[in-house]
Amino acid sequence: MPISTPLTKMLGIRVPVIQGGMQWVGVPKLAAAVSEAGGLGILTALTQPSPDALRQAIRETRKLTSKPFGVNITLLPSITPPDYAGYARAAVEEGVRVFETAGNNPGTLIKYLKSQGCIVVHKCTTIRHAKSAEKLGVDLLSIDGFECAGHPGEDDVGGLVLMARAIRELNVPFVASGGIADARGLAASLALGAVGANMGTRFMCTVESPIHQNIKEKIVASTERDTVHIFRTLHNTARVYKNKVSMEVVAIEKRGNAKFEDIRDLVSGARGRQVYETGDPDFGIWSAGIAMGLINDIPTCEELLRTLEKEVAEIVGGLQQVIVTPETKSKL
Repeated sequence: MPISTPLTKMLGIRVPVIQGGMQWVGVPKLAAAVSEAGGLGILTALTQPSPDALRQAIRETRKLTSKPFGVNITLLPSITPPDYAGYARAAVEEGVRVFETAGNNPGTLIKYLKSQGCIVVHKCTTIRHAKSAEKLGVDLLSIDGFECAGHPGEDDVGGLVLMARAIRELNVPFVASGGIADARGLAASLALGAVGANMGTRFMCTVESPIHQNIKEKIVASTERDTVHIFRTLHNTARVYKNKVSMEVVAIEKRGNAKFEDIRDLVSGARGRQVYETGDPDFGIWSAGIAMGLINDIPTCEELLRTLEKEVAEIVGGLQQVIVTPETKSKL
């Protein structure tokens, strides 16, 4: 039974699920598979080395699906920032009309995308940041709870409370993000007022995900206790897989007065990329959310989204039994 929400109507998709824009993971093969299966696939702009490379990735994705997909542009704290404007312009010129933005000071980027008639989803870890994004004119918000992989912010507030506040205080629709990997998580998100869900770690562990099979199997074998926070003392907290490298970073931070230079080599993106390419889970830092505790298989994107669709309908239908009406009371 199809699930209809403002998200499916806005984006022209069948299942109210957005694939997270993950570095080294959001590539044409995965994005196209998610879109073909009925969700919204996302290409990660900064996975590509240049705006022209992003153009080619968009064209490659179009060869694999005729359905809508989006592009993620994450604004990173950097002395020499990437060519964000170039990435955005390249994607717009290639006909992309859905963008996921994240990071600080997105105003200029959002203004440009809205001037081009694009739909903008902005990721936030706090309600105050979500309200600021509303003022910038975003169409949709992604509310990231403390459970998420990557950067959960510094407030340590879980999705349950964030979403309950979001439905009270926000004026634009929002999707839930962080800790969602199955139908119960999606159904709960809808019950809390979200119009859909953003899933990252779950899509890492699919047949079409570009990461090494060893890493997919490591995710299946892991639990919700197998992540750790790094960069806490640098006030740029990130949730990553708990391995030798991440625990070494934590140990350095615990000594006190750690600077980024002290851990730069350990946390380099190149080492993280090698993890996905070689399958050695201890080679570098790699993102993973506590949703690992809910993942016990490696399905195709089609199988995953069909299962979500079917089970959400069953869960929502089953909840009707807890409502006692005069008709149901007479049957008790």
